[in-house]
Amino acid sequence: MKIEESFTVQAPIDRVWEFITDPEQVGPCLPGCEEIEVLGPTTYKARIKVALGPIKTTFKVDVEVTEERPPEFAASVTRGEEGGKASRVSADSTLALKALDESQTEVTYASDVSVVGRLGKFGLGIMKKKAKSMGEEFAAKFRVRVEGDGARAAEASA
Repeated sequence: MKIEESFTVQAPIDRVWEFITDPEQVGPCLPGCEEIEVLGPTTYKARIKVALGPIKTTFKVDVEVTEERPPEFAASVTRGEEGGKASRVSADSTLALKALDESQTEVTYASDVSVVGRLGKFGLGIMKKKAKSMGEEFAAKFRVRVEGDGARAAEASA
């Protein structure tokens, strides 16, 4: 399943890059993300709660950043499973940032996602609809954190 979305943030590209590539900063923006554990400069683990139809579950995922070209491009691989190995998820993802002007950045992301197991039995339409709603929720939370008080506090401490 291919997912591609974009959104605009009222912040300079360098600030957006710094925030979006920091797992501890971006984690709270991810719908259902309950925990992030940074293992190294390009690897981390996350625990993400997902509800799809009547099924509510938690995935434990490993994320590896496979390429970075600051402040414009990053690629990553995500692999994980839910407890009891009832479902597995894998995703190859890219992130692209584009400065629209000094204070506005376009964020574009694309993921090729595979879900197998009990969640994989849901139709593609349902899965895409869920992915879209999660993407919209992420964008809204991300904007609040980068454009709002969190960004001003980060600038003050820098």
